[in-house]
Amino acid sequence: MTVPELTPITVEDPEVLIQFEMDDTNRALKEITLMLEQSRVEVGKLTQRNATVTANLQQIQGQIGKIPGEEVRTVYDTAMETQQRLFVMRGQLEKLQGDQAHLERYVGMLDRLKNAVNAGGDSAGKSDRSASSSVEMLVNVQEAERQRLSRQMHDGPAQALSNFILQTEIAMRLFDIDAVQARAELGSLKVAAMSTFQKVRNFIFELRPMMLDDLGLAPTLTRYADMFKEQAGVEVNVTVTGSERRMESYVEVMVFRAMQELLSNAVDQNQATLVKIQLDLGDTNVKLSMNDNGKGFDTDALGKEENLGLKLIKERTEMLGGTFEINSSPGKGARVTLSIPLHG
Repeated sequence: MTVPELTPITVEDPEVLIQFEMDDTNRALKEITLMLEQSRVEVGKLTQRNATVTANLQQIQGQIGKIPGEEVRTVYDTAMETQQRLFVMRGQLEKLQGDQAHLERYVGMLDRLKNAVNAGGDSAGKSDRSASSSVEMLVNVQEAERQRLSRQMHDGPAQALSNFILQTEIAMRLFDIDAVQARAELGSLKVAAMSTFQKVRNFIFELRPMMLDDLGLAPTLTRYADMFKEQAGVEVNVTVTGSERRMESYVEVMVFRAMQELLSNAVDQNQATLVKIQLDLGDTNVKLSMNDNGKGFDTDALGKEENLGLKLIKERTEMLGGTFEINSSPGKGARVTLSIPLHG
């Protein structure tokens, strides 16, 4: 099941540009919502089927010497097929939920941007150009992220699932030849499945961590930093100050996405081996600071393609009435600080 792609924007008028993107995004959102409902139904059916075949398998295991081998193989094959399908569908369901949440937030952002452009009137030519540039940048960054995630999915879980199918076929053939070796193959398959399952969970966490909705910004940020540290092999230290509490959802999402981009930029672009993150939850604002020991860069080059993520963070922060600062120079690492005011 393929998630619908958004059509690239090519028009110049900012209002038309924004409305075009909103219509296209809403269309994609409707398609994903439909696929989500279909996936929920399928997962429900597979869950019931899995419970039935698992019970049958447990019953047969208690009478392994009394039941013909062909019947045992049939029940086992059915259980494996059902569990594999259920595993894939649950992963797809969680991914679709993440895609849905992402598009909903994107629609909200476009709506706010549209209101800002409309409020500017005809006299705000400069603001219109800025708004047009912001939307184009949003789309470009979004497409770049989709390409990255697509490569991750293809090179990781998709490839692993292909290997699972091959290993299952080998184990099935070995049942008639060498039952001991067949069990060994199945044991290896189980280990590989558990490893891939963890990778999928990490992948989904990166797309949209559910704990951000459940527990809030500070625990999610800390958990993601630990996961990134393990995967990238760099030292990431996190310090949280202030009063931990829930904030507006859009603020939590904004700060978390900014941390993701900044951390990735520090390692991939700045080649840092040590990153220090400080999250300060003040009474009137939330502040995120990140220091790294990377190669540094020229801050005047912020508009270049490889720095579009940083520029987008700056745009989003300022749209929320906050501030964004970068202090860096070649050979001296980088320090990035953003601060967003809190309301209510």
